Amino acid sequence: MTTTVAAPVASGAPAAKAKVHRSWTQHGLLFVAPFLLVYVAFLVWPTLLGLRMSFSSVNIAGTNDRMVGFANYAEAFGDPRMWRSLWNTLVFTALSTVPLVLLGLLFALLVHNLRFMQWLWRLSFFGPFLLPSAVVAVLWLQMIYPPEYGLINGTLGTDVLWLGDPGVAMWSMVLTTVWWTVGFNFLLYLAALQSIPQHLYEAAAIDGATGWDKLRSITLPMLSRTTALIVVLQLLASLKVFDQIYLMTGGGPEDSTRPIIEYAYDVGFTGYRIGYASAVSYILFVIIVVVSLVQLRLFRKREEVAS
Repeated sequence: MTTTVAAPVASGAPAAKAKVHRSWTQHGLLFVAPFLLVYVAFLVWPTLLGLRMSFSSVNIAGTNDRMVGFANYAEAFGDPRMWRSLWNTLVFTALSTVPLVLLGLLFALLVHNLRFMQWLWRLSFFGPFLLPSAVVAVLWLQMIYPPEYGLINGTLGTDVLWLGDPGVAMWSMVLTTVWWTVGFNFLLYLAALQSIPQHLYEAAAIDGATGWDKLRSITLPMLSRTTALIVVLQLLASLKVFDQIYLMTGGGPEDSTRPIIEYAYDVGFTGYRIGYASAVSYILFVIIVVVSLVQLRLFRKREEVAS
């Protein structure tokens, strides 16, 4: 005769699990508390404060702080200089994003397939990205762009005013930016290339695939997520351009290179209109959010179609 003994029911198990979960939650909050404090103090709070300022007439001294509703936004939408600076920003973004993505991919493919002195090529392509904006500005102002003795005019035998001609200045800023920042995209692509399984190329070689076939059917599809990330990051970085243009041209000549962030800086810290500058900044903020969401949605749809 077999006797079955029922296992005791641990009635306190759910309560114990809940207590352990609360304990882990409390410890986790304590662990991230320093970062959260810094995040709130230097990002969340300034963002909310700037939004409030955009609806006021406050000046740089903090006086005349009265609410004016949407008057700053209405003035901004009717301001031709704001529209000119926004157009300059969009033109710079369109001209710089494509070469920065394509050159980053090209340089990564070249270095990935080299079999000698890879460290030198990596340093050569990534090195300029480590330079501060002030160093880049001085280097190009003093050595590359001077019309009398600059490297470009001296090599080509021309006398182009690279930073003084309104029709050329924006192209000059794009050239400087591509040289300076392409190393970041190059590094992301190079890391992605090194993570592609080698057996895919070996299998393709057995099937008689050429180098172009491997690039088109294996490499580029495997880099699609990295490309999506780089495009989004590059669009955001280009829309927020400020440093090199402010240091090299100051927005000139004839406002032909002034981006919208520099315009907000000028009206806020030169014109002392912090409220109006905040409104201009939040117009750019909305544009950046919309561009980011559209890009992410487009890449997500593309991945769904591909799968």
